[in-house]
Amino acid sequence: MEQRVETKDRVGLESASPLLEVEDLHVQFLTSRGIVRAVEGLSFHVDPGEIVAIVGESGSGKSVSALSIMRLLPRHTGRIPKGRVTFNGRDLLKLSDEQMREIRGRDISMIFQEPMTSLNPILTIGMQLTEPLLIHMGMTTEQARARAIELLGLVGIPDPARRLEQYPHQFSGGMRQRVMIAIGLACNPKLIIADEPTTALDVTIQAQILELMKNLSRKLNIALIVITHNLGVVARYADRVIVMYSSQLVEENDADDVFHRPRHPYSMGLLRSVPRLDRPRGAKLETIEGLPPNAAAPPPGCRFAPRCPYKIAICETEPRLLRTDTGGLSRCHRHEEIAEGKIVWTAADQALQTSITKTGTPLLSVRHLTKHFEVRGGLRAASGTVRAVQDVSFDILPGETLGLVGESGCGKTTVGRLILRLEDPTEGELRFEGRDLTTASAADMKAVRRKIQVIFQDPYSSLNPRMTVGQIIGEPLHVYKLVPNRKGENERVAQLLEQVGLRPEMAARYPHQLSGGQRQRVGIARALAMEPSFIVCDEAVSALDVSIQGQIINLLEDLQRRLGLAYLFIAHDLAVVRHISMRVVVMYFGRVMEVADRDEIYRNPLHPYTKVLLDAAPIPDPTVEKGREPRLIKGELPSHMSPPSGCVFNTRCPIASDECRQVIPPLEEKRPGHFAACIKV
Repeated sequence: MEQRVETKDRVGLESASPLLEVEDLHVQFLTSRGIVRAVEGLSFHVDPGEIVAIVGESGSGKSVSALSIMRLLPRHTGRIPKGRVTFNGRDLLKLSDEQMREIRGRDISMIFQEPMTSLNPILTIGMQLTEPLLIHMGMTTEQARARAIELLGLVGIPDPARRLEQYPHQFSGGMRQRVMIAIGLACNPKLIIADEPTTALDVTIQAQILELMKNLSRKLNIALIVITHNLGVVARYADRVIVMYSSQLVEENDADDVFHRPRHPYSMGLLRSVPRLDRPRGAKLETIEGLPPNAAAPPPGCRFAPRCPYKIAICETEPRLLRTDTGGLSRCHRHEEIAEGKIVWTAADQALQTSITKTGTPLLSVRHLTKHFEVRGGLRAASGTVRAVQDVSFDILPGETLGLVGESGCGKTTVGRLILRLEDPTEGELRFEGRDLTTASAADMKAVRRKIQVIFQDPYSSLNPRMTVGQIIGEPLHVYKLVPNRKGENERVAQLLEQVGLRPEMAARYPHQLSGGQRQRVGIARALAMEPSFIVCDEAVSALDVSIQGQIINLLEDLQRRLGLAYLFIAHDLAVVRHISMRVVVMYFGRVMEVADRDEIYRNPLHPYTKVLLDAAPIPDPTVEKGREPRLIKGELPSHMSPPSGCVFNTRCPIASDECRQVIPPLEEKRPGHFAACIKV
């Protein structure tokens, strides 16, 4: 009850009539293992036009809180025993299903974390975009189609009229997320709840989307609740931050205060776990050791105490949510000592790690790799050829990590799939340990795949929904006879789960019973089960919260040092790529734009596209972010069906000339070890 009083006092000071007010919300799930208390005593408010960010580790209750507001909890297992959710003066928890359906989509919209599970696979993108416009806005079919084309253009999808006729599986992960954002914006709602809205997006599109959402929020007075683990996004856009841990709100305050004057050890640890572009790279990422508690049986006293380096005897009693010196709220017995500077989260002694220059015979050699997809025309769609990958070449040495970055749709994932021989190249050569993979038979590839593994971008679609986590991880152990018996398999599965930050009892669960971040960790454990020498990491940590992300990156680096693993690390988070990679390849529209040593490419980028990528990346510091405008990339993405002549970046390049529109620049060594495909450099 105290939390309600504290929060209501804050509301009275800031706004007499919040758009949304959540009071003492409790959410529970009935499971075979007992009652899981997913949210306990949550109270907060959102004013019109305000951007509120909810951060915290996977499983902390962030997404469940959003689903509770939307009344989308599972009907038979989810329940709300206590609490109120008031929107525009109406208690949403007391509305009928029909009344709630009228509000969803029109007044409140939600952008879900996993677009592939939210989009209907048997309906075209156009049908799914126009449906809310027809139902809630009363538009005609022609009006709805025109608005759908406009929305796809707003979120950066090229050739939107043709894309309306396509299905979700024909879009990349980032483009599917953009479609979900377009659906969320369709009816100009009063409140948008965005659950990890930019997880699958590259930095340039992320900046465009968030700027669009921020401008709509300011112009139309739309309130935003952004659930995210990207603290750079929070620093750039959030007015207020809510930090959740183990089903509870542990800190709430203005964004500046949370980042610069946190009053809870968990918030302090989160902020220290984030890799940053504006600071030197350390030997290892700082992490919060341990795992979040089991929501079905939380520890007594402070939930964070088992992982807190500052716990004392009083932490065995449950802390209340109290007002701090900064005017915010903190659920910590020692918040006054933190305010006085007596408690400071200290970093472990870490020497600065410099770039490692490796020499020798490449483990993987890619030469002039090209992949074209033939697209057949439908009733209203034109046929043609998509040039997904064009003349890509690079080497990866044993024990090396090569970062591959670029916008969604640039061909990063296709390169990974070609290396894995999940797709056959149109042209080019792939050699692994001296063996030509392009001509390898199915039997040869079975032996090779023991040494080449992959961690996919979308954990939900890459895990078999009919198998338990234990069966998913144990299957390759059984097929390749890596363990002597069932007991050995179970022990190895438990060991792998612990390696990636999951409890051994997770082996009995199915993928749908896990959060997005937990599913991604299962995918990593499955790849490690084969004890490979090379792993393609396709957005391997994009779905993880920052503390677990740091643990996984440190794990990957530890395994690399111990086992000599090599990685192709495909990602859109430039700070993570900088930390883990030794060399970086930048791709755009199927072609390589720049290749260099990690420190060199971040310190002295040569290609205009690389410069735009780095300028668009958010830094987790409100002082830095509020003082600079994101440098948004200009121009439209060209169509893969009709690529531009000359340099593929010329339609969006700030320094393009007539020559750039006529000549395809070769990838040339501009400085020792630094290659760029630009005639202006």
